[in-house]
Amino acid sequence: MAQHFSLAACDVVGFDLDHTLCRYNLPESARLIYNSFAQFLVKEKGYDKELLTVTPEDWDFCCKGLALDLEDGNFIKLADNGTVLRASHGTKMLAPEVLAEEYGRKEWKHFTPDLGMACRSGKYYFYDNYFDLPGALLCARVVDSLTKNNGQKPFDFWKDIVAGIQHNYKMSAFKENCGIYFPEIKRDPGRYLHTCPESVKKWLRQLKNAGKILMLITSSHSDYCRLLCEYILGNDFEYLFDIVITNALKPGFFSHLPSQRPFRTLENDEEQEALPSLDKPGWYSQGNAVHLYELLKKMTGKPEPKVVYFGDSMHSDIFPACHYSNWETVLILEELRGDRDGKPEDSEPLEKKGKYENYPWTTNLQVSLQTIQKQQAIIQTLHWSYQMMGN
Repeated sequence: MAQHFSLAACDVVGFDLDHTLCRYNLPESARLIYNSFAQFLVKEKGYDKELLTVTPEDWDFCCKGLALDLEDGNFIKLADNGTVLRASHGTKMLAPEVLAEEYGRKEWKHFTPDLGMACRSGKYYFYDNYFDLPGALLCARVVDSLTKNNGQKPFDFWKDIVAGIQHNYKMSAFKENCGIYFPEIKRDPGRYLHTCPESVKKWLRQLKNAGKILMLITSSHSDYCRLLCEYILGNDFEYLFDIVITNALKPGFFSHLPSQRPFRTLENDEEQEALPSLDKPGWYSQGNAVHLYELLKKMTGKPEPKVVYFGDSMHSDIFPACHYSNWETVLILEELRGDRDGKPEDSEPLEKKGKYENYPWTTNLQVSLQTIQKQQAIIQTLHWSYQMMGN
């Protein structure tokens, strides 16, 4: 990855949708995601009703970069060399002496120095984005409940979490109004979504008028993508993008071969036949970066068009786009709010608030060169600790 790059030199500008172009009202969306799982576990699987009650302090447990060991119920935070920096059993932090006895200074059992830590496995789960974080809190509280009630170990609750994902977020859930999440988003999008600032819309139009090819690549399904984009960008949002790819199933979109993940056309938001290649711009589902790049060559008339991709997930966006496709990348971090307008935030608030309590989350996509350089430096630092992530 280049330390610096010029946005003006890029032929193609691509964007993720969720938490990149589309900003969520995190306090509200986090509670909605949590409730979508908690209600399912309590009503359908018989879990303790205490899961339904969450205090503002509970949200302080949420932290990007946590890994859940699905067998022993421990949440861990790793150093870049694979050793365990800190850990909790459920929400209960392990004392230093317990941490030393259980993990010592050796690499965590699932860490491999050559391949790094894959983010999806049958033995652990890695939390790196705002959609996942409410699930981390829920799973930690499930471990607390199971430990208190029957001392269960090894734990066997993950199958119920997967069932909750399927119930609330399966491909047909939006159309069928299944679960809690999609019906609520459709009922009151303004409660959960921030509209794009006019400055961002203007910037997108300027990019397009300057001859850039604009792409939207999201793992959200087409019907949900359309709802989000119409709300945040307007009903004419499709005019802004030459190519829209939904249900992209990142990071596999970047790492899989074309035969493993072909593009599919859409009809009334239903996926149709697989395509042998991608011949023209438009709206597609699934797919792969190899066929997409071949199309970009045709559209630009260049043998090696330069692509930059904006995204919020190290695992799904930044690492695979750079590593497998050699794209330039810009990591969108709401945590960088302190750099907005070059004005640092106060060092400490007058009183401590919960992580999701009254926090004015912002993302400014019209990033200055200075901020892009800072983001690239952060990516460089994170990159080698996430090297060779799973597909």
